[in-house]
Amino acid sequence: MTRGVDMSVRLGPVTLSNPVVAASGTYGHGDEVARMGDPSRIGAVTVKSLSADPWPGNPAPRVHETPSGMLNSVGLQNPGVDVWRDHELPALLARGARVIASIWGRTVDDFARAAKAASEAAGSLVALEVNVSCPNLEDRSLMFAHSAEATGAAIAATVGALSSGDLPVLAKLSPNVTDLRPIAGAALEAGALGLTLVNTVMGMAIDPETGAPRLGAGGGGLSGAAIRPVAVRAVFETAQAFPGVPIVGTGGVSDAASAVEMLRAGASAVGVGTATFRDPRAPERIAAGLERWCRRLGIGAVSELVGSVQ
Repeated sequence: MTRGVDMSVRLGPVTLSNPVVAASGTYGHGDEVARMGDPSRIGAVTVKSLSADPWPGNPAPRVHETPSGMLNSVGLQNPGVDVWRDHELPALLARGARVIASIWGRTVDDFARAAKAASEAAGSLVALEVNVSCPNLEDRSLMFAHSAEATGAAIAATVGALSSGDLPVLAKLSPNVTDLRPIAGAALEAGALGLTLVNTVMGMAIDPETGAPRLGAGGGGLSGAAIRPVAVRAVFETAQAFPGVPIVGTGGVSDAASAVEMLRAGASAVGVGTATFRDPRAPERIAAGLERWCRRLGIGAVSELVGSVQ
């Protein structure tokens, strides 16, 4: 009789059935992607980032394929937390998904308002991800995630606005900085339980015939396999600096081997993003492949892989 693999992992007080998480921005706001598969087969679903108020996003075109990845400039379009909570969350929950809500804002108060609205669904959520990779209107539109002080302020406002201390907070950070560790430290000191590493890498594509940018907003965020080495290094260095802190390693995970790489670097769970555009069932496929990988190598619990880089 073949011994089963314990696929469960912990993010602080949260236990996930397996370490695969659908990354924010790639799985929709509700059950639009979940209808094509079974979200109960993965650890959790992180919905597209939500703001306190509805937001229209950026002009088209919003997506451009690149070698080994894609550029996007969707611009965080969303219906607002209240509409999502009341009209889109129920359908996702009905399909058996464990849901991580993601919020963003352009001011510190925006984060507080979004967190307060999201906290009304706290009993239906496993965590709250705070996407600080967005323009800070209070600091010349620089990204919150590019400043330790601004990141700390956004996380502190979020934590302070939550009506229940039972909703763990994950800070989603940007790789577009010289050193992530001081920013990660500021997020943790401000009350984040853990981190999501990383968001997209800033990039741009230009049509050589017309000279026009390929995206309507000019530049955008590069994701996919092309950024996996960037994400792996960010996870490794941050995990070394903050032992035991839960990290959701995100960036270019497309199969079981790349998921294992992220876990060995120090991630407690892995986010699957761009791969979902090619295959809506990619998170489920990777979760199943990861279990087979562990079984083949005689690994009894997937958590044994976390931080096992030699």
